[in-house]
Amino acid sequence: MKHWIWPGVTFLLICTFGYGARQAIGSVYGSGEAMVLLESLARSGLYLGSATATASATTLALMLTLIGMVRRADQEFAHRIYGNVERIARLSVISLMTSLILLMILVFPVGEFDGMPSNWYPILYETLFGGVVLVIALLGATVIMLYRTIRHVIAKVTPGDEV
Repeated sequence: MKHWIWPGVTFLLICTFGYGARQAIGSVYGSGEAMVLLESLARSGLYLGSATATASATTLALMLTLIGMVRRADQEFAHRIYGNVERIARLSVISLMTSLILLMILVFPVGEFDGMPSNWYPILYETLFGGVVLVIALLGATVIMLYRTIRHVIAKVTPGDEV
């Protein structure tokens, strides 16, 4: 459980910051205002979703390389590193799947839906904003877990007490 402390703190801090940003934007009062907000969120969300999906897939591939390096380097720290690699892989898969869902939702032609209730657009905006914050928070937690794992590997393979 202690391996999740810093990634968990990072996740919660980013979620808190996202909630604060959402509160700063204010309430969405109508479908017209929500449409403008949805358009701007969709543009940035598409870039974020595709970048996060790419980063998560790359991280998963690089974890295979790290496993090979650890096996060749030393057996002494294998259990902790393998556990961290598994946690990184889990976070990366969750980030990747969340990004894909976000991308799928963002490509819907929202302005083309005729006959939708007027309260649908604010709900969609809140959902998409929450999805964007979730993707960013998951990516932040993954980065912190990566950093801690890499730091541990470097400390083990570096001669002396420099790290």
